Amino acid sequence: MDKIEELLTRGVDKIYPAKEDLGKILKSGKKLRIYQGFDPTSPELHLGHLVGLRKLAQWQKLGHEVIFLIGDFTGMIGDPTGKDATRKVLTKEEVLENAKTYKEQASKVLEFEGDNPVLIKYNSEWLSKLSAIELIELSRNLSLQQVMERDMFQRRLKNNMDVALSEFFYPFMQGYDSVAMDVDVEVGGTDQMFNMLMGRTLMHKLKRKDKFVMTTPILEDSAGKKIGKTEGNVIALNDSPVNFYRKIMGLGDDIILKGLEYLTNVPAQEISEVKRALDDGENPINFKKKLAFEVTKELNGEEKARKAEEEFERTVQNKELPGEIKRYTFDIPELNILDILMHTGLAESKSGAKRLIEQGGVTIDGNFIKSPDEVVKLKDERIIKVGKKNFAKLKLIER
Repeated sequence: MDKIEELLTRGVDKIYPAKEDLGKILKSGKKLRIYQGFDPTSPELHLGHLVGLRKLAQWQKLGHEVIFLIGDFTGMIGDPTGKDATRKVLTKEEVLENAKTYKEQASKVLEFEGDNPVLIKYNSEWLSKLSAIELIELSRNLSLQQVMERDMFQRRLKNNMDVALSEFFYPFMQGYDSVAMDVDVEVGGTDQMFNMLMGRTLMHKLKRKDKFVMTTPILEDSAGKKIGKTEGNVIALNDSPVNFYRKIMGLGDDIILKGLEYLTNVPAQEISEVKRALDDGENPINFKKKLAFEVTKELNGEEKARKAEEEFERTVQNKELPGEIKRYTFDIPELNILDILMHTGLAESKSGAKRLIEQGGVTIDGNFIKSPDEVVKLKDERIIKVGKKNFAKLKLIER
Protein backbone atom coordinates (compact mmCIF):
# COMPACT_ATOMS: atom_id res chain seq x y z
CA MET A 1 0.00 0.00 0.00
CA ASP A 2 1.21 3.50 -0.79
CA LYS A 3 2.68 5.02 2.39
CA ILE A 4 0.52 8.14 2.22
CA GLU A 5 -2.61 6.08 1.60
CA GLU A 6 -1.71 3.80 4.50
CA LEU A 7 -1.16 6.83 6.74
CA LEU A 8 -4.62 8.13 5.86
CA THR A 9 -6.54 4.86 6.13
CA ARG A 10 -4.97 2.16 8.31
CA GLY A 11 -6.02 2.57 11.92
CA VAL A 12 -7.94 5.76 11.03
CA ASP A 13 -11.61 6.34 11.75
CA LYS A 14 -12.20 9.77 10.15
CA ILE A 15 -10.32 12.80 8.88
CA TYR A 16 -11.84 16.27 9.16
CA PRO A 17 -12.70 18.10 7.01
CA ALA A 18 -11.85 15.44 4.40
CA LYS A 19 -9.29 12.73 3.73
CA GLU A 20 -8.98 13.86 0.11
CA ASP A 21 -7.96 17.40 1.12
CA LEU A 22 -5.23 16.17 3.44
CA GLY A 23 -4.08 13.66 0.82
CA LYS A 24 -3.57 16.42 -1.77
CA ILE A 25 -1.37 18.40 0.62
CA LEU A 26 0.72 15.35 1.48
CA LYS A 27 1.19 14.40 -2.17
CA SER A 28 2.42 17.94 -2.86
CA GLY A 29 5.40 17.20 -0.62
CA LYS A 30 4.56 19.83 1.98
CA LYS A 31 5.76 18.99 5.49
CA LEU A 32 3.25 19.41 8.30
CA ARG A 33 3.26 19.81 12.06
CA ILE A 34 1.30 17.08 13.87
CA TYR A 35 0.59 16.45 17.53
CA GLN A 36 -1.25 14.26 19.96
CA GLY A 37 -1.82 15.12 23.60
CA PHE A 38 -1.45 12.74 26.55
CA ASP A 39 -2.84 13.84 29.91
CA PRO A 40 -0.73 12.28 32.70
CA THR A 41 -3.60 11.10 34.89
CA SER A 42 -1.75 7.79 35.36
CA PRO A 43 1.97 6.86 35.27
CA GLU A 44 1.40 4.28 32.53
CA LEU A 45 0.89 4.53 28.81
CA HIS A 46 -1.15 1.53 27.71
CA LEU A 47 -2.33 -0.54 24.77
CA GLY A 48 -5.04 2.00 23.91
CA HIS A 49 -2.38 4.71 23.55
CA LEU A 50 -0.42 2.49 21.17
CA VAL A 51 -2.91 3.11 18.35
CA GLY A 52 -2.14 6.84 18.33
CA LEU A 53 1.58 6.39 19.00
CA ARG A 54 1.88 4.18 15.94
CA LYS A 55 0.08 6.79 13.86
CA LEU A 56 2.48 9.48 15.09
CA ALA A 57 5.37 7.18 14.16
CA GLN A 58 4.02 6.95 10.60
CA TRP A 59 3.95 10.73 10.32
CA GLN A 60 7.49 10.91 11.69
CA LYS A 61 8.85 8.34 9.22
CA LEU A 62 7.40 10.38 6.36
CA GLY A 63 9.48 13.35 7.50
CA HIS A 64 6.82 15.47 9.20
CA GLU A 65 7.30 17.37 12.47
CA VAL A 66 5.69 15.43 15.32
CA ILE A 67 4.96 16.77 18.80
CA PHE A 68 4.31 14.51 21.79
CA LEU A 69 2.35 16.85 24.03
CA ILE A 70 2.15 16.12 27.74
CA GLY A 71 -0.99 17.75 29.11
CA ASP A 72 0.37 18.61 32.52
CA PHE A 73 -2.01 21.60 32.77
CA THR A 74 -5.10 19.96 31.27
CA GLY A 75 -4.34 16.88 33.36
CA MET A 76 -4.96 18.95 36.47
CA ILE A 77 -8.36 20.09 35.15
CA GLY A 78 -9.50 16.61 34.11
CA ASP A 79 -10.96 15.65 30.74
CA PRO A 80 -14.72 15.07 31.16
CA THR A 81 -14.88 12.86 28.07
CA GLY A 82 -17.06 9.83 28.74
CA LYS A 83 -17.51 10.67 32.42
CA ASP A 84 -20.75 10.72 34.37
CA ALA A 85 -19.05 12.57 37.22
CA THR A 86 -16.39 15.26 37.52
CA ARG A 87 -12.86 13.86 37.53
CA LYS A 88 -10.76 13.99 40.65
CA VAL A 89 -8.51 17.06 40.66
CA LEU A 90 -4.80 16.27 40.46
CA THR A 91 -2.02 18.50 41.75
CA LYS A 92 0.84 19.75 39.61
CA GLU A 93 3.19 17.47 41.53
CA GLU A 94 0.99 14.43 40.85
CA VAL A 95 0.74 14.99 37.09
CA LEU A 96 4.48 15.62 36.75
CA GLU A 97 5.22 12.46 38.75
CA ASN A 98 2.86 10.50 36.49
CA ALA A 99 4.57 11.88 33.38
CA LYS A 100 8.09 11.14 34.60
CA THR A 101 8.60 8.06 32.39
CA TYR A 102 6.30 8.97 29.48
CA LYS A 103 9.22 9.66 27.15
CA GLU A 104 10.85 6.35 28.04
CA GLN A 105 7.60 4.47 27.41
CA ALA A 106 6.78 6.31 24.18
CA SER A 107 10.33 5.71 22.90
CA LYS A 108 9.31 2.09 22.34
CA VAL A 109 7.44 3.47 19.31
CA LEU A 110 8.70 7.00 18.59
CA GLU A 111 12.19 8.31 17.86
CA PHE A 112 13.24 11.17 20.15
CA GLU A 113 16.71 11.43 18.62
CA GLY A 114 18.15 11.48 15.10
CA ASP A 115 17.53 13.68 12.07
CA ASN A 116 13.81 14.22 12.71
CA PRO A 117 13.23 13.72 16.44
CA VAL A 118 9.79 13.87 18.01
CA LEU A 119 9.48 17.00 20.15
CA ILE A 120 8.15 16.88 23.71
CA LYS A 121 6.12 19.82 24.94
CA TYR A 122 4.10 20.54 28.09
CA ASN A 123 0.94 22.59 27.72
CA SER A 124 1.56 24.39 31.01
CA GLU A 125 4.15 26.35 28.98
CA TRP A 126 1.31 28.48 27.57
CA LEU A 127 -1.86 27.64 29.49
CA SER A 128 -0.42 28.54 32.90
CA LYS A 129 0.59 31.97 31.55
CA LEU A 130 -2.89 33.01 30.42
CA SER A 131 -4.24 35.85 32.55
CA ALA A 132 -7.88 36.00 33.56
CA ILE A 133 -8.64 38.72 31.02
CA GLU A 134 -6.84 36.80 28.25
CA LEU A 135 -8.84 33.69 29.10
CA ILE A 136 -12.09 35.63 28.97
CA GLU A 137 -11.19 37.25 25.65
CA LEU A 138 -10.20 33.91 24.11
CA SER A 139 -13.35 32.20 25.39
CA ARG A 140 -15.44 34.65 23.34
CA ASN A 141 -14.57 32.51 20.33
CA LEU A 142 -16.71 29.62 21.62
CA SER A 143 -20.35 29.63 22.60
CA LEU A 144 -22.05 27.91 25.51
CA GLN A 145 -24.30 26.16 23.00
CA GLN A 146 -21.26 24.64 21.26
CA VAL A 147 -19.94 23.15 24.49
CA MET A 148 -23.37 21.99 25.61
CA GLU A 149 -23.68 19.92 22.42
CA ARG A 150 -21.68 17.19 24.11
CA ASP A 151 -23.94 14.21 24.62
CA MET A 152 -22.45 13.44 28.04
CA PHE A 153 -23.34 16.92 29.32
CA GLN A 154 -26.86 16.50 27.96
CA ARG A 155 -27.08 13.10 29.66
CA ARG A 156 -25.94 14.47 33.00
CA LEU A 157 -28.38 17.37 32.90
CA LYS A 158 -31.20 15.03 31.98
CA ASN A 159 -30.34 12.91 35.02
CA ASN A 160 -30.04 15.98 37.29
CA MET A 161 -26.29 15.43 37.66
CA ASP A 162 -23.77 18.23 38.12
CA VAL A 163 -21.60 19.61 35.34
CA ALA A 164 -18.65 21.51 36.80
CA LEU A 165 -17.74 24.83 35.19
CA SER A 166 -14.16 23.56 34.89
CA GLU A 167 -15.44 20.84 32.55
CA PHE A 168 -16.68 23.50 30.14
CA PHE A 169 -13.16 24.91 30.03
CA TYR A 170 -11.45 21.63 29.18
CA PRO A 171 -12.37 21.53 25.44
CA PHE A 172 -11.32 25.16 25.15
CA MET A 173 -7.97 24.49 26.84
CA GLN A 174 -7.26 21.49 24.62
CA GLY A 175 -8.31 23.50 21.60
CA TYR A 176 -5.93 26.30 22.54
CA ASP A 177 -3.02 23.84 22.47
CA SER A 178 -3.39 23.75 18.67
CA VAL A 179 -3.25 27.54 18.50
CA ALA A 180 -0.23 27.82 20.78
CA MET A 181 1.76 25.25 18.76
CA ASP A 182 0.37 26.40 15.38
CA VAL A 183 -0.20 22.82 14.25
CA ASP A 184 -1.57 21.50 10.96
CA VAL A 185 -2.94 18.16 12.20
CA GLU A 186 -4.15 16.77 15.52
CA VAL A 187 -4.32 13.02 16.12
CA GLY A 188 -6.50 11.45 18.79
CA GLY A 189 -9.04 8.75 19.59
CA THR A 190 -12.62 9.05 18.39
CA ASP A 191 -13.63 9.85 21.97
CA GLN A 192 -11.59 13.06 21.65
CA MET A 193 -13.34 14.24 18.48
CA PHE A 194 -15.33 16.99 20.21
CA ASN A 195 -12.24 18.44 21.91
CA MET A 196 -10.20 18.26 18.72
CA LEU A 197 -12.89 19.95 16.65
CA MET A 198 -12.98 22.73 19.24
CA GLY A 199 -9.31 23.22 18.41
CA ARG A 200 -10.18 23.34 14.72
CA THR A 201 -12.71 26.10 15.46
CA LEU A 202 -10.20 28.13 17.46
CA MET A 203 -7.50 27.72 14.79
CA HIS A 204 -9.88 29.05 12.16
CA LYS A 205 -10.97 32.04 14.25
CA LEU A 206 -7.61 32.99 15.75
CA LYS A 207 -5.16 31.91 13.04
CA ARG A 208 -7.39 31.92 9.95
CA LYS A 209 -6.00 28.45 9.36
CA ASP A 210 -7.65 25.09 8.76
CA LYS A 211 -6.43 22.36 11.09
CA PHE A 212 -6.99 18.76 10.10
CA VAL A 213 -8.30 16.32 12.69
CA MET A 214 -7.41 12.63 12.38
CA THR A 215 -9.35 10.33 14.69
CA THR A 216 -8.13 6.82 15.47
CA PRO A 217 -10.44 3.95 16.53
CA ILE A 218 -10.90 3.12 20.19
CA LEU A 219 -9.53 -0.29 21.13
CA GLU A 220 -12.26 -2.20 22.97
CA ASP A 221 -12.41 -5.59 24.63
CA SER A 222 -15.02 -8.27 23.94
CA ALA A 223 -17.47 -6.59 26.34
CA GLY A 224 -17.29 -3.35 24.39
CA LYS A 225 -15.27 -1.63 27.11
CA LYS A 226 -12.47 0.73 26.19
CA ILE A 227 -9.12 -0.86 26.98
CA GLY A 228 -7.48 1.53 29.42
CA LYS A 229 -7.12 2.75 32.98
CA THR A 230 -10.72 3.94 33.31
CA GLU A 231 -12.18 0.47 32.82
CA GLY A 232 -9.51 -1.26 34.90
CA ASN A 233 -8.29 -3.49 32.05
CA VAL A 234 -4.97 -1.77 31.46
CA ILE A 235 -2.27 -3.49 29.43
CA ALA A 236 0.64 -1.17 30.14
CA LEU A 237 3.38 -0.62 27.55
CA ASN A 238 5.97 -1.05 30.30
CA ASP A 239 4.58 -4.38 31.49
CA SER A 240 7.14 -7.19 31.36
CA PRO A 241 7.06 -8.94 27.95
CA VAL A 242 5.68 -12.10 29.58
CA ASN A 243 2.81 -10.27 31.28
CA PHE A 244 2.14 -8.10 28.23
CA TYR A 245 1.87 -11.14 25.94
CA ARG A 246 -0.30 -13.00 28.45
CA LYS A 247 -2.69 -10.08 28.90
CA ILE A 248 -3.24 -9.78 25.16
CA MET A 249 -3.99 -13.49 25.04
CA GLY A 250 -6.57 -12.86 27.76
CA LEU A 251 -8.58 -10.50 25.55
CA GLY A 252 -11.59 -11.69 23.59
CA ASP A 253 -11.15 -13.22 20.14
CA ASP A 254 -12.84 -10.22 18.54
CA ILE A 255 -9.68 -8.20 19.25
CA ILE A 256 -7.68 -10.18 16.67
CA LEU A 257 -8.56 -8.37 13.43
CA LYS A 258 -8.71 -4.92 15.00
CA GLY A 259 -5.46 -5.52 16.83
CA LEU A 260 -3.62 -6.74 13.74
CA GLU A 261 -4.72 -3.63 11.83
CA TYR A 262 -4.23 -1.00 14.53
CA LEU A 263 -1.25 -2.37 16.47
CA THR A 264 1.01 -4.25 14.03
CA ASN A 265 2.72 -4.01 10.67
CA VAL A 266 1.16 -7.23 9.40
CA PRO A 267 0.26 -6.61 5.72
CA ALA A 268 -3.37 -5.90 4.90
CA GLN A 269 -3.51 -8.94 2.60
CA GLU A 270 -2.45 -11.23 5.42
CA ILE A 271 -5.09 -9.72 7.72
CA SER A 272 -7.71 -10.44 5.05
CA GLU A 273 -6.56 -14.06 4.98
CA VAL A 274 -6.89 -14.24 8.77
CA LYS A 275 -10.44 -12.90 8.49
CA ARG A 276 -11.36 -15.54 5.93
CA ALA A 277 -9.90 -18.28 8.15
CA LEU A 278 -11.86 -17.04 11.17
CA ASP A 279 -15.04 -16.79 9.12
CA ASP A 280 -14.48 -20.40 8.04
CA GLY A 281 -14.41 -21.49 11.68
CA GLU A 282 -10.67 -21.98 12.15
CA ASN A 283 -9.46 -21.99 15.79
CA PRO A 284 -8.60 -18.36 16.63
CA ILE A 285 -5.86 -19.09 19.17
CA ASN A 286 -3.00 -19.18 16.66
CA PHE A 287 -4.09 -15.85 15.19
CA LYS A 288 -4.31 -14.30 18.64
CA LYS A 289 -0.83 -15.62 19.37
CA LYS A 290 0.28 -13.94 16.16
CA LEU A 291 -1.17 -10.65 17.43
CA ALA A 292 0.38 -11.02 20.88
CA PHE A 293 3.78 -11.88 19.39
CA GLU A 294 3.81 -9.02 16.88
CA VAL A 295 2.86 -6.34 19.41
CA THR A 296 5.24 -7.69 22.05
CA LYS A 297 7.99 -7.78 19.42
CA GLU A 298 7.42 -4.16 18.41
CA LEU A 299 7.71 -2.95 21.98
CA ASN A 300 10.41 -5.29 23.32
CA GLY A 301 12.24 -6.91 20.40
CA GLU A 302 11.93 -10.33 18.78
CA GLU A 303 13.97 -12.29 21.32
CA LYS A 304 11.88 -11.19 24.31
CA ALA A 305 8.67 -11.72 22.34
CA ARG A 306 9.74 -15.28 21.53
CA LYS A 307 10.51 -16.00 25.19
CA ALA A 308 7.15 -14.54 26.22
CA GLU A 309 5.41 -16.80 23.72
CA GLU A 310 7.31 -19.86 24.96
CA GLU A 311 6.40 -19.00 28.57
CA PHE A 312 2.72 -18.71 27.62
CA GLU A 313 2.78 -22.04 25.81
CA ARG A 314 4.47 -23.76 28.74
CA THR A 315 2.42 -22.31 31.59
CA VAL A 316 -1.01 -21.83 30.00
CA GLN A 317 -1.35 -24.07 26.98
CA ASN A 318 0.64 -26.99 28.40
CA LYS A 319 -0.23 -26.17 32.05
CA GLU A 320 3.37 -26.49 33.20
CA LEU A 321 4.95 -24.41 35.95
CA PRO A 322 6.51 -21.08 34.94
CA GLY A 323 10.23 -21.05 34.26
CA GLU A 324 10.79 -18.66 37.15
CA ILE A 325 8.78 -18.77 40.39
CA LYS A 326 9.55 -16.46 43.29
CA ARG A 327 10.54 -18.32 46.48
CA TYR A 328 9.43 -17.26 49.96
CA THR A 329 11.06 -18.63 53.09
CA PHE A 330 9.49 -18.99 56.53
CA ASP A 331 10.88 -19.86 59.96
CA ILE A 332 7.54 -21.16 61.30
CA PRO A 333 6.56 -24.74 60.33
CA GLU A 334 2.80 -24.06 60.25
CA LEU A 335 1.01 -20.97 58.93
CA ASN A 336 -2.57 -19.96 58.28
CA ILE A 337 -3.31 -19.82 54.54
CA LEU A 338 -4.47 -16.19 54.82
CA ASP A 339 -1.11 -15.17 56.29
CA ILE A 340 0.69 -16.94 53.46
CA LEU A 341 -1.40 -15.21 50.79
CA MET A 342 -0.75 -11.82 52.36
CA HIS A 343 2.97 -12.43 52.89
CA THR A 344 3.54 -13.54 49.28
CA GLY A 345 1.45 -10.71 47.86
CA LEU A 346 -0.86 -13.17 46.11
CA ALA A 347 -3.75 -11.37 47.79
CA GLU A 348 -4.05 -7.67 48.58
CA SER A 349 -6.20 -8.10 51.68
CA LYS A 350 -7.50 -10.83 53.96
CA SER A 351 -11.03 -10.27 52.69
CA GLY A 352 -9.75 -10.66 49.13
CA ALA A 353 -7.87 -13.81 50.15
CA LYS A 354 -11.06 -15.29 51.64
CA ARG A 355 -12.92 -14.63 48.39
CA LEU A 356 -10.19 -16.36 46.39
CA ILE A 357 -10.45 -19.43 48.60
CA GLU A 358 -14.25 -19.47 48.52
CA GLN A 359 -14.15 -19.28 44.70
CA GLY A 360 -11.81 -22.27 44.52
CA GLY A 361 -8.90 -20.21 43.28
CA VAL A 362 -6.15 -21.36 45.67
CA THR A 363 -4.21 -24.64 45.62
CA ILE A 364 -1.19 -26.00 47.45
CA ASP A 365 0.70 -28.65 45.46
CA GLY A 366 -2.39 -29.04 43.29
CA ASN A 367 -4.83 -29.55 46.19
CA PHE A 368 -7.60 -27.00 46.66
CA ILE A 369 -7.68 -24.96 49.85
CA LYS A 370 -11.27 -25.24 51.08
CA SER A 371 -11.30 -23.01 54.15
CA PRO A 372 -9.68 -19.68 55.08
CA ASP A 373 -8.93 -21.24 58.45
CA GLU A 374 -6.75 -23.96 56.95
CA VAL A 375 -3.24 -24.30 58.32
CA VAL A 376 -0.45 -25.12 55.87
CA LYS A 377 2.45 -27.27 57.05
CA LEU A 378 5.83 -26.22 55.67
CA LYS A 379 8.64 -28.73 55.39
CA ASP A 380 9.68 -29.65 51.92
CA GLU A 381 9.26 -26.99 49.23
CA ARG A 382 5.60 -26.43 48.37
CA ILE A 383 3.94 -24.69 45.42
CA ILE A 384 1.02 -22.33 45.97
CA LYS A 385 -1.07 -21.31 43.00
CA VAL A 386 -3.66 -18.52 42.89
CA GLY A 387 -5.90 -18.28 39.85
CA LYS A 388 -4.48 -19.66 36.62
CA LYS A 389 -1.16 -17.88 36.41
CA ASN A 390 0.15 -16.78 39.83
CA PHE A 391 2.61 -19.07 41.60
CA ALA A 392 4.98 -18.97 44.54
CA LYS A 393 7.33 -21.45 46.21
CA LEU A 394 7.10 -21.86 49.98
CA LYS A 395 10.11 -23.15 51.91
CA LEU A 396 10.74 -23.67 55.62
CA ILE A 397 14.13 -22.50 56.88
CA GLU A 398 15.71 -25.40 58.74
CA ARG A 399 17.19 -24.47 62.09
